[in-house]
Amino acid sequence: MASASIQADGLGLRFLFDRYQRAVTPALARLRRGGTETWGVHDLAFAIDPGEGVALVGPSGSGKTTVLRLIAGVLEPDAGRLDVRGRVGALLSTEAGLHGLLTGRENAELLGVLAGMSRAQAEGALDEIRHGTRLEDAFDRPVLSYSEGMKARLGFAVADHTQPDILVLDEVHEALDHEFRQIVAERADAARRAGGIVVAAGHDHPLLATFCGRALWLQDGRVVADGPFDEVRRAYLQEGAG
Repeated sequence: MASASIQADGLGLRFLFDRYQRAVTPALARLRRGGTETWGVHDLAFAIDPGEGVALVGPSGSGKTTVLRLIAGVLEPDAGRLDVRGRVGALLSTEAGLHGLLTGRENAELLGVLAGMSRAQAEGALDEIRHGTRLEDAFDRPVLSYSEGMKARLGFAVADHTQPDILVLDEVHEALDHEFRQIVAERADAARRAGGIVVAAGHDHPLLATFCGRALWLQDGRVVADGPFDEVRRAYLQEGAG
């Protein structure tokens, strides 16, 4: 596993809307006068080193998913700097990259190729990925018939098989049943112990605590606190109860 690191300095990302509150590009925003802009995250600064598991905590809309998408390269920052070193494996949505009319096997091969594997490598990995999904015969059925938890199993199994240096998990792992949640937690902790980085967001704090020793508390797109998981979680919950 290569040496992984994440460094953010003054990181910001904004969303632009037209007067009908539809998301638009900067060029369209200039043409459609009367629109607004909202900063999803603003002036973030943090560093994550090899072997760290970091949880993003905070209320819905606080910027957790935006940060994960920036790390995964799905979004590009509008301000500041984000330096991500290492191969990223991300599970950001149960629907991400999946085609409903294709089987789980066909989707796994496609996702593997998109993740950087050759077609031969992706084909050769299918039996192991199938075992990792625990989907049994459903692996050869169209994904259109899958539950959200089954889709999350498939996406995680592919992301895990690519052996990323940085594993990014959004709240989709919370759609999983108890057994597979524990599998995800074990695999994430193993990746961290091997010198990788895990960054995860969610509201299941006991689950996050099994592989994250540190937490970033986000509020309105800004970092409120950064420190040991238990301390940050306690402060966040006390603030919410106050």
